[in-house]
Amino acid sequence: MDHAAVLARYDRELREGARADGPGARVERVGGVVRHVGDSAQDWNGVLWSALDERDADAAIAEQIARFGALGHPFEWKLYGHDRPADLAQRLLAAGFAPELDETLMAADIADLDLDAGAPEGIRFRTVADAADVDLLVAVHEQAFGTDGSRLRHRVLAQLADAPDTLVAVVALAGDEPVSAARMELPPGTGFAGLWGGGTVAGWRGRGVYRALVAHRARIAADRGYRHLHVDASAQSRPLLERLGFAALTTTTPYVYEP
Repeated sequence: MDHAAVLARYDRELREGARADGPGARVERVGGVVRHVGDSAQDWNGVLWSALDERDADAAIAEQIARFGALGHPFEWKLYGHDRPADLAQRLLAAGFAPELDETLMAADIADLDLDAGAPEGIRFRTVADAADVDLLVAVHEQAFGTDGSRLRHRVLAQLADAPDTLVAVVALAGDEPVSAARMELPPGTGFAGLWGGGTVAGWRGRGVYRALVAHRARIAADRGYRHLHVDASAQSRPLLERLGFAALTTTTPYVYEP
């Protein structure tokens, strides 16, 4: 995989060329900024891409604060390690943004991955198709990550209703107990399928469930004509993904602004 070429394609297709990811949401392109604007604070609101320099960065930051402030929504500036200007992170801090944990943008050519991993013994995969399935997905999310899943529930229900072909969500069940779950975004017109939200409850970690969910989603993406997988990897998941054949492209850090 040509890392530089894949990163350039990622920027072009998923950031600069981004599409709205839910009903009522829209993508706005103003100056050197591409931002995603939702109808409510439950939607993802934030800056996806920017082409700025030392002369216009501060003005662009102020414009985003004003735009989202008028809506009353907190928002995120999704900063990548190769974004410019080089001191953009310091400028965001000075403007009142708070950084969250760094992650690593990783990608893989699906054709290079070993997709033979099946569900471990005693585990079956269930594709999320209705509100009851979404409840199972959210239950795993809340247990695995210790965070509230109301925004996730809102997003998945809306996507299933309005754009079901752009989402695959899977719950791993041990009997009737949900023990792991993950999602995959399938943006049309791109070569990238995105892996999101992979989490396993404490008692089932280290048994191969996460690996099997990656392979399961990769097979679906390949069947639908996608060439690459991408994932924002935490420090915990990066080593596992590297063993599966993913490569690091750059870092990504959410900078959050509360109005």
